[in-house]
Amino acid sequence: MARQFSVIIEQDQVGYYVASVPALRGCHTQAKSLDELSVRVKEAIELCLEVEDNDAERLEFIEVQQVSVSI
Repeated sequence: MARQFSVIIEQDQVGYYVASVPALRGCHTQAKSLDELSVRVKEAIELCLEVEDNDAERLEFIEVQQVSVSI
């Protein structure tokens, strides 16, 4: 059975791509390229599902926003 997960991808100051899976607490990975990140995030999701007994929170993706604040 295939399941779909929303993945947030950002790039850090050094150039690494960082992926987070909001439906799986603590499910993050990073890589130097988007191709490598794609492979790693699938592996991370599979490992997180093993640990959580396939009991991921069901979240519906709505949108991503960037918010500016003065500090």
